Parts: sequence; C-alpha cells; structure tokens
Amino acid sequence: MSSDAQLEKPLGGVTKMGKVPKMAKVKNKAPAELQITAEQLLREAKERELEIVPAPPKQKIQDEEELADYQMRKRKAFEDALRKNKSVMSNWIKYATWEESQGQLDRTRSVYERALDVDHRNIGLWLKYTESEMRNKQVNHARNLWDRAVTILPRANQFWYKYTYMEEMLNNIPGCRAVFERWMEWEPDEQPWLTYIKYELRYKELDRARMIYEKFVFVHPHVRNWIRFAKFEEGHGFINSSRNIYERAVEFYGEEHMDEKLFIAFAKYEENQKEHDRARVIYKYALDNMNKEQCAELYKSYTIHEKKFGERAGIENVILSKRKFQYEEEVKENPMNYDAWFDYVRLVESDGNVETIRETYERAISNVPPSKEKHFWRRYIYLWINYAVYEELEAADMERARQVYRAALELIPHKRFTFAKLWLLYAQFEIRQKEVDTARRALGSSLGKCPKAKLFRGYIDLEIQLREFSRCRTLYEKFLEFNPENVQTWMKFAELETLLGDVDRARALYELAINQPRLDMPEILWKAYIDFETEQEETDRARELYRRLLERTQHVKVWLSFAQFELQQEHDDRLEQARHVYEQANKALRQAREKEERLMLLEAWRDFEREDGSEKSQAQVAELMPRRVKKRRKIEAEDGSDQGWEEYFDYIFPEDEAAKPNLKLLAMAKMWKKKKDVEPEEDQEGHESVETSEDVADTRDENEENIDADDEEIVNESSSDSEDEENAIVPKPSGVKNDKSDDSSDDEEDAKRQKLE
Repeated sequence: MSSDAQLEKPLGGVTKMGKVPKMAKVKNKAPAELQITAEQLLREAKERELEIVPAPPKQKIQDEEELADYQMRKRKAFEDALRKNKSVMSNWIKYATWEESQGQLDRTRSVYERALDVDHRNIGLWLKYTESEMRNKQVNHARNLWDRAVTILPRANQFWYKYTYMEEMLNNIPGCRAVFERWMEWEPDEQPWLTYIKYELRYKELDRARMIYEKFVFVHPHVRNWIRFAKFEEGHGFINSSRNIYERAVEFYGEEHMDEKLFIAFAKYEENQKEHDRARVIYKYALDNMNKEQCAELYKSYTIHEKKFGERAGIENVILSKRKFQYEEEVKENPMNYDAWFDYVRLVESDGNVETIRETYERAISNVPPSKEKHFWRRYIYLWINYAVYEELEAADMERARQVYRAALELIPHKRFTFAKLWLLYAQFEIRQKEVDTARRALGSSLGKCPKAKLFRGYIDLEIQLREFSRCRTLYEKFLEFNPENVQTWMKFAELETLLGDVDRARALYELAINQPRLDMPEILWKAYIDFETEQEETDRARELYRRLLERTQHVKVWLSFAQFELQQEHDDRLEQARHVYEQANKALRQAREKEERLMLLEAWRDFEREDGSEKSQAQVAELMPRRVKKRRKIEAEDGSDQGWEEYFDYIFPEDEAAKPNLKLLAMAKMWKKKKDVEPEEDQEGHESVETSEDVADTRDENEENIDADDEEIVNESSSDSEDEENAIVPKPSGVKNDKSDDSSDDEEDAKRQKLE
C-alpha cells in the first residue's frame, strides 16, 4: 500500500515507525513568568503573513491525465471555498472565469446559475455572466440572460444600457428599439430618454425622436426638458415648431409656476430669429407676472438685450461710467471707507470682467487699518472674505482662493485679537476641497494662537460631521480647560456621550460640572442633569439630585419642580411624596422668611390639592394661606436723607401670627426688668392682646412693633397715622408730660435692642 493509504495521523503526529509517541507530561503547571497575550499572537501571525514568500514553481502539464488531475484539484479548491461561504460572489466569479478559461462553457453556465440562486440581485454577477456569453459569441444565450436580468431588476439601468448596446452592435435595429420601448414603459430617469432620442437621431428618425420628446416632457415636466425639445426642433430647422413648443411650455406652467429660465430661453430664441419686438414682449410679460425676487436673472437678461438692441444702451453705459467715477472719488478721498469699496466691488462684479474685479479687490485690501483695535478691522476683514468667496464661486480658481485665505490669516495680529469667522470659513473651504488634514491643521493653529469659544465650537461641529468622536472628546476636554465656567460646553459634551451610548461618562461629566467652583448658569446645568437622569429612568438618582440641589439653594422653583417630579412618577404613593415635598418646602421657606416665594409655593400646593387632594387636605392648605395688608415705609436716599414714604403690600401668615404672643411677652419681661417698675396688671393684659383680624391689625397700639416688616426700623404706620391725627386735633399744653408717649418710645427702643440681640 502507498503512503496515502496509511492510517489517519493522530493529533500528536507519528514517528518513522508509525507508532504514536507518548504525550509529554507537564509537571510544573504554574503560570509562566513571561505571559503572552492574544494581541501578541495575532501581531506575530500578521507579521509572518507580510513576509515575502517565494512564488510557487511553474507547473507544466504534459498529458491529459495530469490536466484532469489539475482540474480536479482546482475544482475541489473552489468548491471548498464556496462551501465555507456561499455569499462571497468573488469566489463564484473566479470559479466561473476559470472554467471559462478551460473552455468548459457548460460548467461555466452551471457555476453562474448556482451563484444566481444564491444572490439573484447582484448586478455585477449578471454582468459577468452575460459578458462571458458574449465573449464566446453565444448571442442567444446572452439575449436570454438580458431578458431575465431586466425582468428581475428593471430599475438597474446598466442592464438596459448593455442590452441595447449589444442589439445595436448586432445591427438589430428593430430589436434594439423594442428594448428601448420596454425600458421607457418603466419611466426611468432623464438620461435613458435622452439616450433613446440620440439612438433614433443616429438613424435619422426625426419623427420617432419627436414622439419620444412628446412623452419625455410629460414624464419629466422640467423646464430644461421643454427647452431641450424646443432646441431640438430649432437645430433641425423647424422654426415654427420650436416657437410652438415654447408657447406650449408657457401654457403648461401657467402663471402659478412661471420660471425665468423658460422665458429667458424663449426670448433668446426670438432674438436669434431677429424678432426683437417679440423678445421684448416676452421679457415684459414675464417681469409683469413674476415676483421680483424670482426674476433677477430675467431682469439682467432683459437689460443686456436692451443694451444690445434697444435705445437704452448708451444711457446705461453713461450711468455705469458715472457711478464708477463717483466711487473712485470716494475711495481717493478716504481709502479707509470700506463701505464705498464694497459698493465699488459690487458694481465691478456686475460687469463680469475677472481681471478688473481682481484688481479692484487688490486695491481694496491694500488699505490695512493703521490701528490694532479690533473694531477698526471688522469691516475690513469682510473684503478678504468676499474676495475669497468670489475666487471660489465665480472665478472657480481654488488655489487663488486658498492664497487669499492664508494671506488674510497672516495679516491679522493674532496676539491682540482674531476673527473666528475667517478661520472657520477657511477650514470649511478646505473641507470642500477634500483637504481634511489641512482644515484640521488650520483649526489647530487657530486654537494654539488665539483660543476662542467660537473656534472650539466650530472645530467640534466639523469633527462631529466627520464622525471623529474621539477627536471631539479631546476638543471638548481642551475647551473645558480653556473655559470651565461655560455650562453649555459641559452640557454639549454630556449630550455627545449620551448619543454615543456612554451613559457613565455622561454622568461623570455632569458630576464634574456641578462640582465646579464657578459656573455662569448653574441652574441650567442642574436641570439638564436631572432631565438626563429622568430620561435614563434613574428615579432615585434624580431624587437625590434634587436633594443635593436643595442643600445649596432653597429657591421656590426648585421645590415646585421637585414636587412636580414626584407627582409624575408612576407609583402608588406619589401623592404622598409630592405632599411631603410641599410640606418640607413650606417649612424651609418659613425659616428663610421669604414671603413672596412662600406665597407662590402655597398657591401651587393649593392647586395640587384641588386636583388630587381630599377636602381635608384642601382645608389644611387653605388655613396656611396668608392675608395681604398694606403698609408704609420710609425711603432713604444714598446720602441718608429722607425721601418720604412709600406704600407696599405685605403678607401675614397664620403660623407667624401664632408666634407673636410669646415674642411680645419676652419683650415686656425685659422691659420690666430694666425699669424695675411694676405696671398695673390691666395694662399688661392690654399689651399682650393678640389681633386676629385686619380691623384689629389696623388699630394696633403704637407700642407694638411690626415684626412682619422687612426692615427692623419699620413699625405699624396705622398707629403712627392715628397718633399724628390726635396730635393735630388735640394739642397738649406745654407743661403736661406725656407719660404714654415716653413709655412707648422706651418700649420701641427695647424691642429694637431685643431684635438686634
């Protein structure tokens, strides 16, 4: 028996005697000191692939047996490759190409048909198959394949183009026309229609071409197609037919969808036919019936026509020359008058002479502002921008536009100021020229020379459009190092991480942001952080954020937002949670003595209880509502002089009124201790009485201090008014001492001292 008939080799291999060697036993199973990672193994494998391998020796086949053996081995290799992955079309194409090289057309067709069973929508596979048939002059097979291809994939224009080309090369003109007609039934794009028309024109079939145009302008009713149709008739000498087509087009679009291009083409046609009156009528009709914003080119063409054939030509030239002379005088008088330069350049651009326009721009930008202050450069720098835009769009000289941008950037004193707009325009220009690296270098240079927030934002937007998110992260980090107080930057960075799906990084960014010592708008940042956690459905985290925020500020809007947040949660005790937040807020604002904010809170609480609460809870909130009283206070100027009195509204809360008797009792006890004078018990009871209504509050004793006022020196003005009235009506004799007024003044001083303590 031959060596091929030996037993299958075991995993460990065999010795020369055919015996299986003993497996080596590993005694030391501890990990090796030098560990090899999977990355290193892959790297070594890749490096060995790149080594130069000598080419296999050329094999010469001597007889048919060797040829059959070779073909069998190749087919087995191809079949193995296909068995591994049938979806790789390149393997099928290589297999079929090899079979074709061996002259086995039947096998070639078999391979292609098997490939089509795998992926019948692969356009390249159909093309290779049909090209193979055409190379071997199998016309009928190729025609059948084209029929199958256009039936299965009628929107693949390549098949139709190849099919018609093959029929035309075979000089099968009727067959080619039939294929075109089948194609046009699918109403393809404009180019196939034009190809069909050119085909008919090659064989001098003008009537057929005209019929195709008639269908074409209704399938694709664009203005340019009607103009093509009219120029087709004009080019073949059918003048009246061309005019008729233009008139049909005007009627087809009507007055609602008028297009200036159609009227310009119609007028130029009449101009070519020496019908200047007709052209003038067309221009006037269009200008009268179209919006002024839509007929700029139409008016320009009309002006040119009148300059050529009308009486206004000389007048227009005189006016144009006069305006140029005026602008020249203005710029000579003041070369730094950049507005005059703008108007002058715009006038020159209307002529369209490229050399004159460039010369005017060069004269304008040579007038550099003498001062290094930025506001002197703001108008000047737009001359450079307009120059670069003109070179790019109108002159189409990209290299010159690049030179203009670079010269402008070199001219600006970046150590004093810069123009972020110019940097960004230059970068966008390089992007349009597909010079991404140059744009990045320019923006990086701008950040190195003169970092600005606008430059950072523009650079980041550019990288986001290019989907370079790692660069975006780096730029955001540099931006935050440059200006850590900008809240919008933190928020945009976190939003980017959220969009990329990295929630942990976004949360870490928010945590870093709220821990910054200084921020320009911290309330927006906190709101964004809470909204972020709410969107992530992290209710506990959002609740904890509200509590952390309330440790820093007791603003009423934070409390209201917290209560609304608890109310929106979908759980059983959401009403109790929201009510608990309102109670905590009321307590905190009461301690902070913020009456306006407390009133706002109670009103929101009352609305909440009306919607979701019970009658008992509504009554409890109603008991907490304050009453409004009108008071007066002194106005003092900055120098301390008296400016009179002003009226204002104050709010008295029931909870604050309940605390008044204890405070008044303590004040009276200190007064007694100071004076060592025991007053009658009736007077003490009179002073300790508590007012419970607005009428009593208006007639309070003058000794009582207004503890609801914001200013400690403000007392109840109603008592002072009544006292003034008494003094005005009943004057006291000069020798009588007013004990009551003396006692009240002492009481006021003690009460003030008590408050200060």
